[in-house]
Amino acid sequence: MDFRTLALPVSAWSKADGDALLIVLSADADPALLDKPLNALWKDLCSTGDVELKAGKTVLAQRPAKVAAQRVVFSVAASAAPKAMAKALAAGLALIKTGGARSLNVGLLVPGGPTPAHAEALAVTVLDTVYTYRHTKPSAAAAPALGAVCLLSQASAPEAVATLQAGLARGAAIGEGVTLARECANRPGNHCTPSFLADEARRLGKSFGLKVQVLERKDVEKLGMGAFLAVAQGSSEPLKFIVAEWRGAGKKDAPIVLVGKGITFDTGGISLKPAPEMDEMKFDMGGAASVLGTLRALAQLKARVNVVGLIVATENMPGGRAVKPGDVVTSMSGQTIEILNTDAEGRLILCDALTYAERFKPAAVVDIATLTGACVIALGHQRSGLFTPDDALADELQKAGDAGLDPCWRMPVDEEYDEALKSNFADMANVGPRAGGSITAAMFLKRFAGKYRWPTWTSQAPPGSLVPPRAGRAGPCLC
Repeated sequence: MDFRTLALPVSAWSKADGDALLIVLSADADPALLDKPLNALWKDLCSTGDVELKAGKTVLAQRPAKVAAQRVVFSVAASAAPKAMAKALAAGLALIKTGGARSLNVGLLVPGGPTPAHAEALAVTVLDTVYTYRHTKPSAAAAPALGAVCLLSQASAPEAVATLQAGLARGAAIGEGVTLARECANRPGNHCTPSFLADEARRLGKSFGLKVQVLERKDVEKLGMGAFLAVAQGSSEPLKFIVAEWRGAGKKDAPIVLVGKGITFDTGGISLKPAPEMDEMKFDMGGAASVLGTLRALAQLKARVNVVGLIVATENMPGGRAVKPGDVVTSMSGQTIEILNTDAEGRLILCDALTYAERFKPAAVVDIATLTGACVIALGHQRSGLFTPDDALADELQKAGDAGLDPCWRMPVDEEYDEALKSNFADMANVGPRAGGSITAAMFLKRFAGKYRWPTWTSQAPPGSLVPPRAGRAGPCLC
């Protein structure tokens, strides 16, 4: 999508040429600042009760008099904060996106004018709101799509326009990364296989200059990834261990390693899930999708940071060769694991990737996963769960989540929870009791992350600062 900034004072917004004009007003804005045609339109709509200067109010006007745009939408935000403006933007876009508009001008009427943070939120929100899944739905492919969005800058100084354009560029990169992640997550399990994720990583490598390596089963066997192999052995789809690197900083700068759970379909294995809503288990590769989306965004922005993405991809299937409850396997770290529940498979593939991450001598390792429905029970769908023993890192990630308009909540990793993983037949069990299920999952992973700074970020939709799929419905997942 083409995002641009146009220096146009509020007193001339009615002259902005395009299919549609979306005006977002903060609740403390003054509509009288609008030029005469738009102010008259606003007053008329207020007089008929169609809209008022109250958060959440939206209205669409078709072919208003003396206004260049064919459609004008007013949307009122609770405040001038980027999060509130983004919510109002989404509400206004909902009135436009089905109307066939291909070009859109956006005016943000806030005290002092829009900031780069507003511009970033605008681009992310537009791409998030207009996204339509099309891959296996031909009827959706024919629908007209918005192709150009212009932010109307109230300031005309070149430096002011340039800072807004930079905010749009950042938001566009993040939004495109989110779109990629959503597209991967939304594809059916027979389309989005481990091989598809590997091919997608290779495509990113060619398009954006990433270094990509795909390890096959024989490579994984040589590395001794017994936990990963155990999960994969029940599926006829070949496993893939994907290593993708973005090197935007100096060679000596330690990278951040992102580890993404890539269970492209999770039946639960021998510990079979109930049939209702099992179709939603195609979303169990949301962590992998987030890693791909993040790498795309970083590369598009040419970010000056070194990031390594590790994606552990396989299906979790029942069958004659599938791992069984009670089996004991040896992880890459050498630690043995008694698999008491085969539906707690995500932690088994992630633990080997956490060991593999040591070779990069990372500044920090962040694993992202749909790690247990228990986390949703604890926090609902508003915040993601964050687990780490590192206070400074927790603070950084919480601030990043807030800035990305997708907040998290830090969960405990007290040593007492580790007792639940004791096993009579191995170094640890892969599950504890039902109570505190998301915490014991994190405690399991913590055993493999002792050589670097580590958090695990868990939810049914990975966090916005890490470019989430926001794919839609989410079902239960033990990980």
